[in-house]
Amino acid sequence: MSAERLIIWRHGRTPWNATGRYQGQADIGLDDLGRRQAEAAAKMIKELKPTAIIASDLSRAADTAAALAAQTGLEVAYDQRLREIHVGGWEGLTVEEAREIDPDRVDAVAAGIDVRRSETGELTSEVAHRVAEAFADIVERAEDGATVVITMHGLAGRVGIAEFLGVEHTALGGLRNCAWVILDRHPRGHWYIGGYNLQAELSVPDDDRVA
Repeated sequence: MSAERLIIWRHGRTPWNATGRYQGQADIGLDDLGRRQAEAAAKMIKELKPTAIIASDLSRAADTAAALAAQTGLEVAYDQRLREIHVGGWEGLTVEEAREIDPDRVDAVAAGIDVRRSETGELTSEVAHRVAEAFADIVERAEDGATVVITMHGLAGRVGIAEFLGVEHTALGGLRNCAWVILDRHPRGHWYIGGYNLQAELSVPDDDRVA
């Protein structure tokens, strides 16, 4: 058994996205715009004829997935490996606030150096590994020819896609709120990007560096 298409879908906007705060694995729900984004995107993703939905268990991703479940009648399964990068003590802080207490780490992250986000946070490489591992398991367990929607988070989604494809994550742009990426399997077996940062009109620019 094996999937032929993955649709990696970032959650809709949250209040912390709107104010530029690190979310990490804090369980922050969607705001009003985020819920409307999810409903609008779900109508478009439904047309891609998904056969399964798997989501991060954090509510912003789970509630985004629920919008598609309501449109398709599919049940949502959950996988904790799809959670956003853990940022430890930076949760709830803006970049400026985090820099006041941890300037060296914040500057290193901004420079693209793979350091932990706060003393107790994750490395980008750790996130990439766990997410790509989840993608591979999802592909292997899916029905033959399946189109699986994976509803998750911005940074984790981007670096997980890169690891899964075997490219540097810096080659991929940040995922906007409620945008999605299509990954298709080539007849020769390798995976490629069929569409990137696709979105409904209600999607708005967002920076995944804050996660």
